[in-house]
Amino acid sequence: MKASVAICTHNRARDTVEAVQSVLAQESCSFEFEVLVIDNNSKDNTKELFHESLWPAQVRYIMESKLGLSYARNRAIREAKGEFILFLDDDALASSSWIQEVINVFERDAAIGCVGGKIDPIWEGGKPDWIPEEIIGLYTLMDFSDHIVEMEPPYFPFGANVSFRKSVFDNIEPFREDLGRVGNNLLSSEESELISRIREKYKIYYTPYGSVQHKISKSRLNKRWLLRRMYWQGISDATRYNKSSWGLFKHVARIAQAGLLILLCMNNVQKVMSQLVKISYRNGTIVGSFRNGRGLNA
Repeated sequence: MKASVAICTHNRARDTVEAVQSVLAQESCSFEFEVLVIDNNSKDNTKELFHESLWPAQVRYIMESKLGLSYARNRAIREAKGEFILFLDDDALASSSWIQEVINVFERDAAIGCVGGKIDPIWEGGKPDWIPEEIIGLYTLMDFSDHIVEMEPPYFPFGANVSFRKSVFDNIEPFREDLGRVGNNLLSSEESELISRIREKYKIYYTPYGSVQHKISKSRLNKRWLLRRMYWQGISDATRYNKSSWGLFKHVARIAQAGLLILLCMNNVQKVMSQLVKISYRNGTIVGSFRNGRGLNA
């Protein structure tokens, strides 16, 4: 089999059904593919929807009872029968040529181990004016290039639309299971950590043609969610890295600097949010350093 599409989900039954339907609606696939629905211990009606509805045989429902996105993704890697594994978020919709466009990039060069694609937003209720453009990527959106290109460090694809050559996992460990979301927490960095390791042996590519749309729910379109998202990014980075304890002074200094800049730009809501995001990130990094018993990260 050429491709396995993996959709890992937790308590998003309706969105997951729509994601699967978008994959089944592919118009230009010249090969066989499967769809894996990895139910990460959902408590809604996800199981019933995939057991009681009439789905094509190419759709497989798999329960992963161990809670955590990385556990679900690693289960997908173990279960996949395809030569390539394409991950699609449960709140994303694949374009009609998504699978074919991604596979086209992989088949350019056997040294390509990972392909990311464009991620366009579906803003539920419209995009708020207070979101600074420089941090729009926190909503898992990507528009890296208007042509197919290799992604050089420090850039990497986002998990809502990322694919791997399955054979890379013959000699590279999959997603770190101490990173990634668990239930409602916002721990992250499992994708960038894995892709950094893959990059040591393989090329990482981006295509604007293998695109998806990512739903940005109203529950995320508030300042509290954005600051919480950055706080957990700090915790994620503290978990991923282990640097000098001198980092504490650096974080405190940056927090103080951001606080001063807030006072100087109180009339510009985007600039204020930019500094508040930096403060939340630094706070998360400090807390994460103690939380993981790794010392203080720079």
